[in-house]
Amino acid sequence: MENLENKKIAFQNFYSILKGIHGSLGKWWPGEREEIIVSAVLTQNTNWKNVERALNNIKEVCSGDILICLHNLPDEQLTNLIRPAGFYNIKAKRLRQLLNWLANYEFKLDKIAEKDAFELRKELLEINGIGKETADSIILYAFEKPIFVIDAYTKRLLKRIFGIEFNDYDEYREFFEDNYKKTVELYQEFHGLIVEHAKLYCTSKPKCDICPIDFCLFNHQDKPF
Repeated sequence: MENLENKKIAFQNFYSILKGIHGSLGKWWPGEREEIIVSAVLTQNTNWKNVERALNNIKEVCSGDILICLHNLPDEQLTNLIRPAGFYNIKAKRLRQLLNWLANYEFKLDKIAEKDAFELRKELLEINGIGKETADSIILYAFEKPIFVIDAYTKRLLKRIFGIEFNDYDEYREFFEDNYKKTVELYQEFHGLIVEHAKLYCTSKPKCDICPIDFCLFNHQDKPF
């Protein structure tokens, strides 16, 4: 894999390889779309167990539509509910901004879903605290539009396994979208498979001795990258 074209050829089998290792994951991100919208903010800089604890707090208070419920809560109560997710003061402000945006559409998610993916993305990115990864997670998993989510795990696997790096987020996203058919089901599962592989094998200190991917560049060099 001496050049990008050869790396692309190997990369185009990556989804099948990961699925062969981890099996079918389906949608992967749990919950109804209201929960996904909230958890996309809560999961910033924390692990999923902490997000689940915060979601459980929310469900104890909100018996109906959690988006409308959270929007109607005072700031202090909202902050306390999401405390287990960490960085709760910052996340409460970000979540409040997102909820205010949803309120402009009267929380009619079907109406929002009528928007083109990139029109929707543009609006989400205008919300304070909503970056590209969070916006794309909401678009792919909550509104089920084919846009690939790039996270730290994705960048890690591309760099270690294929020696592929780009300068910014959208270059990574476009690389996936140029090499794989744009379907919601594939993108949802592919992203999930990447996360699972990174958690099981390609951790911050990689477990190369037990990883099933035998062509990984990281595992065949003197100096790790």
